[in-house]
Amino acid sequence: MSHVCPNCHRAFESELKLELHRDTCGADDLVCGECGEQFPESAATRDGWHYACPNDECDAEGIGEQLYDLDGVRAR
Repeated sequence: MSHVCPNCHRAFESELKLELHRDTCGADDLVCGECGEQFPESAATRDGWHYACPNDECDAEGIGEQLYDLDGVRAR
């Protein structure tokens, strides 16, 4: 029986392997609505208040404006 990660949809042969994977699977990841890059929330902010895409070639800013919580994007 396969165990599938709800975040990235990778399959694992045991529940234990799935649980270990989920500890590091980007549940706090953001996705940029302009360039499509996925990155950890911590990479998008220096002060915990202002957020911007960490891609040097992208000017997207603001959670919910141009940056989106990956879980919210998958649910739609």
